Amino acid sequence: MTSIAKKALISDWLRKAPMNPTIGIVLLYIPVLLFGGLFIVSFWREPRQFRNSIYLSLFIICLATNLLMGFGQEWMVLPILVAITMCPIIVIVFLGINSIVVARHEGLSKTTILPGLFAFAMILFFIAFPVLTAIHAPQTLVSIAGLMVLEGIWFFFTFTALLAYSWIYRMLPKRRRYDYIIIHGAGLQGTEPTPLLRGRIDKAVQLWKRQQGYGKLIASGGQGADEQISEAEAMSRYMRQECGVPAENILLENRSTTTMENLVFSRSLITELSGNNTYRCALVTSDYHVFRAAEYAHRLHLKADGVGSHTKGYYWPTAFIREFVAISIDHRWPYIVIACLWLISLMIQTFGPVLPQFIH
Repeated sequence: MTSIAKKALISDWLRKAPMNPTIGIVLLYIPVLLFGGLFIVSFWREPRQFRNSIYLSLFIICLATNLLMGFGQEWMVLPILVAITMCPIIVIVFLGINSIVVARHEGLSKTTILPGLFAFAMILFFIAFPVLTAIHAPQTLVSIAGLMVLEGIWFFFTFTALLAYSWIYRMLPKRRRYDYIIIHGAGLQGTEPTPLLRGRIDKAVQLWKRQQGYGKLIASGGQGADEQISEAEAMSRYMRQECGVPAENILLENRSTTTMENLVFSRSLITELSGNNTYRCALVTSDYHVFRAAEYAHRLHLKADGVGSHTKGYYWPTAFIREFVAISIDHRWPYIVIACLWLISLMIQTFGPVLPQFIH
Protein backbone atom coordinates (compact mmCIF):
# COMPACT_ATOMS: atom_id res chain seq x y z
CA MET A 1 0.00 0.00 0.00
CA THR A 2 1.37 3.39 -0.98
CA SER A 3 1.90 6.15 1.55
CA ILE A 4 -0.85 8.20 -0.11
CA ALA A 5 -3.28 5.30 0.23
CA LYS A 6 -2.32 4.87 3.90
CA LYS A 7 -2.94 8.56 4.63
CA ALA A 8 -6.31 8.41 2.88
CA LEU A 9 -7.28 5.30 4.90
CA ILE A 10 -6.29 6.90 8.21
CA SER A 11 -8.12 10.12 7.33
CA ASP A 12 -11.26 8.17 6.44
CA TRP A 13 -11.09 6.19 9.70
CA LEU A 14 -10.71 9.33 11.79
CA ARG A 15 -13.65 10.93 10.02
CA LYS A 16 -15.93 7.93 10.56
CA ALA A 17 -14.73 6.87 14.01
CA PRO A 18 -17.22 7.81 16.75
CA MET A 19 -15.84 10.22 19.31
CA ASN A 20 -16.27 9.47 22.98
CA PRO A 21 -18.80 12.03 24.33
CA THR A 22 -16.64 12.62 27.40
CA ILE A 23 -13.61 13.43 25.26
CA GLY A 24 -15.73 15.79 23.16
CA ILE A 25 -16.95 17.66 26.25
CA VAL A 26 -13.40 17.91 27.61
CA LEU A 27 -12.15 19.32 24.31
CA LEU A 28 -14.99 21.87 24.23
CA TYR A 29 -14.25 23.03 27.78
CA ILE A 30 -10.48 23.30 27.43
CA PRO A 31 -10.67 27.04 26.55
CA VAL A 32 -13.07 27.59 29.46
CA LEU A 33 -10.72 25.89 31.91
CA LEU A 34 -7.69 27.62 30.41
CA PHE A 35 -9.02 31.19 30.64
CA GLY A 36 -10.77 30.52 33.93
CA GLY A 37 -7.55 29.18 35.42
CA LEU A 38 -5.49 32.07 34.09
CA PHE A 39 -7.95 34.55 35.58
CA ILE A 40 -8.02 32.89 39.00
CA VAL A 41 -4.22 32.67 39.23
CA SER A 42 -3.65 36.20 37.95
CA PHE A 43 -6.39 37.69 40.14
CA TRP A 44 -5.14 35.83 43.21
CA ARG A 45 -1.61 37.12 42.66
CA GLU A 46 -2.64 40.68 41.89
CA PRO A 47 -6.16 42.01 41.15
CA ARG A 48 -4.79 45.35 39.89
CA GLN A 49 -3.81 44.12 36.42
CA PHE A 50 -5.31 44.89 33.02
CA ARG A 51 -4.87 41.32 31.78
CA ASN A 52 -7.39 40.12 34.39
CA SER A 53 -10.14 41.83 32.40
CA ILE A 54 -9.09 39.97 29.24
CA TYR A 55 -8.95 36.56 30.92
CA LEU A 56 -12.32 37.08 32.59
CA SER A 57 -14.04 38.18 29.37
CA LEU A 58 -12.66 35.26 27.34
CA PHE A 59 -13.72 32.86 30.10
CA ILE A 60 -17.28 34.23 30.08
CA ILE A 61 -17.51 34.12 26.26
CA CYS A 62 -16.25 30.52 26.05
CA LEU A 63 -18.43 29.35 28.94
CA ALA A 64 -21.58 30.99 27.58
CA THR A 65 -20.99 29.52 24.11
CA ASN A 66 -20.46 26.01 25.46
CA LEU A 67 -23.50 26.18 27.72
CA LEU A 68 -25.73 27.30 24.86
CA MET A 69 -24.47 24.52 22.61
CA GLY A 70 -24.40 21.92 25.37
CA PHE A 71 -28.04 22.45 26.37
CA GLY A 72 -29.25 22.46 22.79
CA GLN A 73 -30.03 26.16 22.80
CA GLU A 74 -28.50 26.91 19.42
CA TRP A 75 -31.56 29.02 18.59
CA MET A 76 -30.33 31.63 21.08
CA VAL A 77 -27.36 32.35 18.82
CA LEU A 78 -29.64 34.38 16.53
CA PRO A 79 -30.96 36.83 19.17
CA ILE A 80 -27.46 37.13 20.56
CA LEU A 81 -26.13 38.04 17.12
CA VAL A 82 -28.95 40.57 16.71
CA ALA A 83 -28.13 42.08 20.12
CA ILE A 84 -24.44 42.27 19.22
CA THR A 85 -25.36 43.95 15.94
CA MET A 86 -27.65 46.47 17.64
CA CYS A 87 -25.27 47.28 20.51
CA PRO A 88 -22.88 49.44 18.45
CA ILE A 89 -25.83 51.44 17.03
CA ILE A 90 -27.24 51.98 20.53
CA VAL A 91 -23.80 52.95 21.86
CA ILE A 92 -23.25 55.43 19.00
CA VAL A 93 -26.60 57.11 19.63
CA PHE A 94 -26.01 57.16 23.39
CA LEU A 95 -22.53 58.70 23.05
CA GLY A 96 -23.81 61.36 20.66
CA ILE A 97 -26.58 62.36 23.07
CA ASN A 98 -24.21 62.17 26.04
CA SER A 99 -21.77 64.55 24.33
CA ILE A 100 -24.54 67.14 24.01
CA VAL A 101 -25.62 66.67 27.65
CA VAL A 102 -22.06 66.98 28.99
CA ALA A 103 -21.41 70.07 26.87
CA ARG A 104 -24.56 71.70 28.28
CA HIS A 105 -23.46 71.01 31.86
CA GLU A 106 -19.72 71.58 31.59
CA GLY A 107 -19.35 73.85 28.54
CA LEU A 108 -17.87 73.10 25.13
CA SER A 109 -14.29 71.77 25.24
CA LYS A 110 -12.11 68.96 23.93
CA THR A 111 -13.10 66.89 26.95
CA THR A 112 -16.85 67.39 26.68
CA ILE A 113 -17.00 66.50 22.98
CA LEU A 114 -14.99 63.29 23.56
CA PRO A 115 -18.06 60.99 23.55
CA GLY A 116 -19.15 62.52 20.23
CA LEU A 117 -15.71 61.99 18.72
CA PHE A 118 -15.73 58.41 19.97
CA ALA A 119 -19.13 57.84 18.33
CA PHE A 120 -17.83 59.33 15.06
CA ALA A 121 -14.79 57.02 15.19
CA MET A 122 -17.13 54.04 15.64
CA ILE A 123 -19.12 55.07 12.56
CA LEU A 124 -15.91 55.29 10.50
CA PHE A 125 -14.84 51.92 11.85
CA PHE A 126 -18.04 50.22 10.70
CA ILE A 127 -18.40 51.83 7.26
CA ALA A 128 -14.82 52.32 6.04
CA PHE A 129 -14.02 48.77 4.96
CA PRO A 130 -17.34 47.87 3.24
CA VAL A 131 -17.55 51.26 1.49
CA LEU A 132 -13.99 51.10 0.16
CA THR A 133 -14.55 47.52 -0.96
CA ALA A 134 -17.83 48.39 -2.67
CA ILE A 135 -16.37 51.30 -4.65
CA HIS A 136 -13.33 49.22 -5.65
CA ALA A 137 -10.90 51.61 -3.99
CA PRO A 138 -7.14 51.08 -4.41
CA GLN A 139 -5.97 47.94 -2.68
CA THR A 140 -3.73 49.94 -0.35
CA LEU A 141 -6.70 51.87 1.05
CA VAL A 142 -8.74 48.67 1.43
CA SER A 143 -5.81 47.07 3.28
CA ILE A 144 -5.51 50.07 5.61
CA ALA A 145 -9.26 49.86 6.28
CA GLY A 146 -8.75 46.16 7.05
CA LEU A 147 -6.10 47.13 9.59
CA MET A 148 -8.59 49.56 11.15
CA VAL A 149 -11.08 46.71 11.49
CA LEU A 150 -8.53 44.45 13.19
CA GLU A 151 -7.36 47.18 15.57
CA GLY A 152 -10.96 48.20 16.18
CA ILE A 153 -12.02 44.69 17.13
CA TRP A 154 -9.33 44.56 19.81
CA PHE A 155 -10.16 48.12 20.92
CA PHE A 156 -13.89 47.47 21.41
CA PHE A 157 -13.30 44.06 23.00
CA THR A 158 -10.87 45.48 25.57
CA PHE A 159 -13.13 48.49 26.14
CA THR A 160 -16.01 46.21 27.11
CA ALA A 161 -13.72 43.92 29.12
CA LEU A 162 -12.22 46.78 31.13
CA LEU A 163 -15.60 48.42 31.67
CA ALA A 164 -16.89 45.21 33.29
CA TYR A 165 -13.74 44.39 35.25
CA SER A 166 -13.17 47.92 36.58
CA TRP A 167 -16.70 47.80 37.99
CA ILE A 168 -15.97 44.43 39.62
CA TYR A 169 -12.71 45.76 41.08
CA ARG A 170 -14.48 48.78 42.60
CA MET A 171 -17.10 46.49 44.16
CA LEU A 172 -14.54 44.25 45.87
CA PRO A 173 -14.87 44.44 49.67
CA LYS A 174 -12.17 46.63 51.20
CA ARG A 175 -12.37 46.42 54.96
CA ARG A 176 -8.70 46.90 55.76
CA ARG A 177 -7.38 49.43 58.22
CA TYR A 178 -5.28 51.89 56.24
CA ASP A 179 -2.21 53.65 57.58
CA TYR A 180 -2.36 56.27 54.83
CA ILE A 181 -5.24 57.53 52.72
CA ILE A 182 -4.05 59.28 49.56
CA ILE A 183 -6.46 61.75 47.96
CA HIS A 184 -5.83 62.49 44.27
CA GLY A 185 -6.21 66.12 43.20
CA ALA A 186 -8.80 67.16 40.62
CA GLY A 187 -8.63 70.90 39.98
CA LEU A 188 -9.73 74.03 41.83
CA GLN A 189 -12.27 76.80 41.50
CA GLY A 190 -10.22 79.75 42.65
CA THR A 191 -8.91 78.51 45.98
CA GLU A 192 -11.75 76.05 46.58
CA PRO A 193 -11.92 72.38 45.52
CA THR A 194 -14.17 71.61 42.56
CA PRO A 195 -17.29 69.49 43.19
CA LEU A 196 -15.41 66.51 41.75
CA LEU A 197 -12.52 67.04 44.17
CA ARG A 198 -14.86 67.63 47.12
CA GLY A 199 -16.42 64.24 46.38
CA ARG A 200 -12.99 62.61 46.65
CA ILE A 201 -12.18 64.45 49.89
CA ASP A 202 -15.52 63.55 51.47
CA LYS A 203 -15.02 59.89 50.56
CA ALA A 204 -11.53 59.89 52.08
CA VAL A 205 -12.71 61.56 55.29
CA GLN A 206 -15.60 59.10 55.52
CA LEU A 207 -13.08 56.24 55.27
CA TRP A 208 -10.83 57.91 57.87
CA LYS A 209 -13.74 58.36 60.30
CA ARG A 210 -14.77 54.74 59.79
CA GLN A 211 -11.31 53.89 61.13
CA GLN A 212 -12.04 56.03 64.22
CA GLY A 213 -9.54 58.65 63.09
CA TYR A 214 -6.68 56.21 62.58
CA GLY A 215 -4.11 56.93 59.89
CA LYS A 216 -2.92 59.95 57.94
CA LEU A 217 -4.75 61.69 55.09
CA ILE A 218 -2.39 62.67 52.25
CA ALA A 219 -3.62 65.57 50.15
CA SER A 220 -1.85 65.03 46.83
CA GLY A 221 -1.81 67.68 44.12
CA GLY A 222 0.47 70.44 42.92
CA GLN A 223 -0.27 73.98 41.79
CA GLY A 224 -1.31 74.39 38.17
CA ALA A 225 -0.33 77.37 36.04
CA ASP A 226 -3.85 78.81 36.40
CA GLU A 227 -4.25 78.02 40.12
CA GLN A 228 -3.65 80.43 43.00
CA ILE A 229 -2.62 77.73 45.50
CA SER A 230 -1.74 74.06 45.30
CA GLU A 231 -4.52 71.49 45.24
CA ALA A 232 -2.95 69.93 48.33
CA GLU A 233 -3.33 73.19 50.27
CA ALA A 234 -6.95 73.62 49.13
CA MET A 235 -7.75 70.05 50.16
CA SER A 236 -6.11 70.55 53.53
CA ARG A 237 -8.14 73.71 54.19
CA TYR A 238 -11.36 71.97 53.24
CA MET A 239 -10.65 69.00 55.51
CA ARG A 240 -9.76 71.23 58.46
CA GLN A 241 -12.56 73.78 58.08
CA GLU A 242 -15.42 71.75 56.60
CA CYS A 243 -14.75 68.20 57.80
CA GLY A 244 -13.20 68.79 61.21
CA VAL A 245 -9.99 66.85 60.54
CA PRO A 246 -7.14 67.90 62.84
CA ALA A 247 -4.12 69.39 61.06
CA GLU A 248 -1.81 66.76 62.55
CA ASN A 249 -3.70 64.05 60.65
CA ILE A 250 -3.10 65.72 57.27
CA LEU A 251 0.02 65.43 55.14
CA LEU A 252 0.65 67.61 52.07
CA GLU A 253 2.15 66.39 48.81
CA ASN A 254 2.16 69.54 46.68
CA ARG A 255 4.45 68.71 43.74
CA SER A 256 2.46 66.28 41.57
CA THR A 257 0.72 67.14 38.30
CA THR A 258 -0.25 63.63 37.07
CA THR A 259 -1.69 60.44 38.53
CA MET A 260 1.69 58.73 38.41
CA GLU A 261 3.35 61.67 40.18
CA ASN A 262 0.58 61.60 42.82
CA LEU A 263 1.67 58.07 43.65
CA VAL A 264 5.43 58.50 43.26
CA PHE A 265 5.65 61.57 45.49
CA SER A 266 3.16 60.21 48.02
CA ARG A 267 5.14 56.98 48.24
CA SER A 268 8.33 58.96 48.90
CA LEU A 269 6.55 60.87 51.67
CA ILE A 270 5.22 57.65 53.22
CA THR A 271 8.60 55.90 53.02
CA GLU A 272 10.28 58.86 54.68
CA LEU A 273 7.78 58.84 57.54
CA SER A 274 7.26 55.12 58.08
CA GLY A 275 10.79 53.90 57.51
CA ASN A 276 9.51 50.41 56.61
CA ASN A 277 7.35 48.59 54.08
CA THR A 278 4.61 47.32 56.39
CA TYR A 279 2.09 50.10 55.75
CA ARG A 280 -1.15 49.82 53.78
CA CYS A 281 -2.68 52.64 51.72
CA ALA A 282 -6.01 53.59 50.21
CA LEU A 283 -6.08 55.57 46.95
CA VAL A 284 -9.18 57.74 46.94
CA THR A 285 -10.17 59.06 43.54
CA SER A 286 -13.26 59.24 41.32
CA ASP A 287 -14.87 55.85 40.62
CA TYR A 288 -14.00 55.93 36.90
CA HIS A 289 -10.34 56.52 37.77
CA VAL A 290 -9.94 53.83 40.44
CA PHE A 291 -8.58 50.99 38.33
CA ARG A 292 -5.89 53.02 36.54
CA ALA A 293 -4.69 54.53 39.83
CA ALA A 294 -4.56 51.05 41.40
CA GLU A 295 -2.70 49.63 38.40
CA TYR A 296 -0.10 52.41 38.60
CA ALA A 297 0.29 51.69 42.32
CA HIS A 298 0.96 48.04 41.47
CA ARG A 299 3.75 49.06 39.07
CA LEU A 300 5.32 51.16 41.82
CA HIS A 301 5.06 48.27 44.32
CA LEU A 302 2.84 50.46 46.47
CA LYS A 303 0.56 48.35 48.66
CA ALA A 304 -2.71 50.14 48.08
CA ASP A 305 -6.39 49.62 47.36
CA GLY A 306 -8.41 51.86 45.08
CA VAL A 307 -11.48 53.51 46.61
CA GLY A 308 -13.87 55.44 44.38
CA SER A 309 -16.03 58.48 45.01
CA HIS A 310 -19.28 58.95 43.12
CA THR A 311 -19.24 60.61 39.69
CA LYS A 312 -22.32 62.22 38.15
CA GLY A 313 -23.95 59.85 35.68
CA TYR A 314 -23.87 62.22 32.72
CA TYR A 315 -20.11 62.71 33.08
CA TRP A 316 -19.19 59.05 33.55
CA PRO A 317 -18.92 58.01 29.83
CA THR A 318 -16.64 60.96 29.04
CA ALA A 319 -14.41 60.21 32.00
CA PHE A 320 -14.21 56.47 31.36
CA ILE A 321 -13.32 56.95 27.69
CA ARG A 322 -10.39 59.14 28.77
CA GLU A 323 -9.33 56.50 31.27
CA PHE A 324 -9.57 53.73 28.69
CA VAL A 325 -7.50 55.65 26.15
CA ALA A 326 -4.81 56.23 28.77
CA ILE A 327 -4.80 52.54 29.74
CA SER A 328 -4.72 51.50 26.05
CA ILE A 329 -1.63 53.68 25.50
CA ASP A 330 0.02 52.01 28.49
CA HIS A 331 -0.90 48.58 27.05
CA ARG A 332 -0.27 49.32 23.39
CA TRP A 333 1.75 46.22 22.51
CA PRO A 334 -1.28 44.24 21.15
CA TYR A 335 -1.96 47.07 18.70
CA ILE A 336 1.69 46.99 17.64
CA VAL A 337 1.57 43.19 17.18
CA ILE A 338 -1.62 43.44 15.09
CA ALA A 339 -0.03 46.16 12.92
CA CYS A 340 3.14 44.10 12.45
CA LEU A 341 1.18 40.99 11.43
CA TRP A 342 -0.88 43.11 9.02
CA LEU A 343 2.30 44.58 7.53
CA ILE A 344 3.83 41.12 7.07
CA SER A 345 0.63 39.92 5.39
CA LEU A 346 0.60 42.97 3.12
CA MET A 347 4.24 42.40 2.11
CA ILE A 348 3.54 38.75 1.31
CA GLN A 349 0.55 39.75 -0.85
CA THR A 350 2.58 42.48 -2.60
CA PHE A 351 5.90 40.76 -3.13
CA GLY A 352 4.93 37.08 -2.88
CA PRO A 353 4.05 36.61 -6.58
CA VAL A 354 7.35 38.11 -7.77
CA LEU A 355 9.64 36.29 -5.32
CA PRO A 356 9.99 33.12 -7.50
CA GLN A 357 11.30 35.29 -10.36
CA PHE A 358 14.11 36.62 -8.17
CA ILE A 359 14.87 33.15 -6.81
CA HIS A 360 15.25 31.70 -10.31
